[in-house]
Amino acid sequence: MNLANLKSIASADVNGKRVLVRADLNVPVKDGRVTDATRLERVVPGLLELAGRGARVVVMSHFGRPKGGPDKENSLAPIAVALGKLAGKSVAMASDCIGPAAEQVVAALQPGEIAVLENTRFHKGEEKNDAAFTAALAKLGDIFVNDAFSAAHRAHASTAGLAEHLPAYAGPLMMEEINALRTALEIPKRPTAAVVGGAKVSTKIPVLTNLMAKVDKLIIGGGMANTFLQAQGINVGKSLAEPDFHVTAREIMAAAKSKGCEIVLPVDGVVAREFKVGAASSVVDVGAIPADAMMLDVGPKSVAHLIAVLQSCRTLLWNGPLGAFEIEPFGKGTFALAAEAARMTKAGNLVSVAGGGDTVAALNAAGVTGNFTYVSTAGGAFLEWLEGRELPGVAALLKASHGKAGH
Repeated sequence: MNLANLKSIASADVNGKRVLVRADLNVPVKDGRVTDATRLERVVPGLLELAGRGARVVVMSHFGRPKGGPDKENSLAPIAVALGKLAGKSVAMASDCIGPAAEQVVAALQPGEIAVLENTRFHKGEEKNDAAFTAALAKLGDIFVNDAFSAAHRAHASTAGLAEHLPAYAGPLMMEEINALRTALEIPKRPTAAVVGGAKVSTKIPVLTNLMAKVDKLIIGGGMANTFLQAQGINVGKSLAEPDFHVTAREIMAAAKSKGCEIVLPVDGVVAREFKVGAASSVVDVGAIPADAMMLDVGPKSVAHLIAVLQSCRTLLWNGPLGAFEIEPFGKGTFALAAEAARMTKAGNLVSVAGGGDTVAALNAAGVTGNFTYVSTAGGAFLEWLEGRELPGVAALLKASHGKAGH
């Protein structure tokens, strides 16, 4: 995919036009109230910018996983209210995303106004990328803007199908996300490091395989590190590990070596016999983990080594924590490395790009999110990008940039 050819909505004439924006409004809601508005806060500036350029802005999104048709629990209505508050202007809400109810709301929009369509997943045609459903959505707009990188790994009607019906562009968030990932992976300042953490090697094999061909240092943390240590004959006690993946771990290490990528594993760890807040813990070298204990974080020697590795690098890509950071005191390793990455970034010595649900939570807990170069709110799409896979939502925009739809 030649991402340099991606067309941004920034250069298009939107004045007076109905601009269908695929956003990601899939945010946590409890008792009809949005409990974390991070995604909405990111979406709003782009919507206001389009409105400021005279567009009639029509926002669509999925929300949750509704089972067979509309239900109140998965309605976007409370999210439209939250969006309006953040935007500082009234946002119209359509009771459907296609048909007369949607058409009436869109027809009433004046230039500079914003409307939200009801959950696209209330129709089976959304996830099937059904032609009739896509055509019904396309009737509501003159231009299609995909600003939902986090849903770009899905070939649905609102993420990919519409690009075949309308002139299609990437929104500001989509451009930001792709540019950040290109900076870290395709055109990085070297040397580069990647931190890949998390519980299981089995879920991250494609990520490790793709990254080791692109980075100079691959730091492996979390439960994954235990499997790699175990594969080298180190006894990890009762630590979370996957013995079935020893061969895979050894293959990854050999392949990384042949590509000149150094795999960095913990040399010591914080161990405990119970997995609970305030459990009695101690620091041991990885070769001395007691048989009845589990390693729940990297130790101080490992942290010092990881910081030294980081200080030799110019670009960092981070996906997954180094330990069980949610439980005190097993977040120290993750927080210390995150703080150093943030410090180096702020000083202009490092480009730092992070993503994935646990990663964002860990960086928020460490209080450093604002000092990273870019923190992605995309989960699955971010991971698939790290695996080197083509994302249907991005591919559709690129195709439109070349074909008739984009002109």
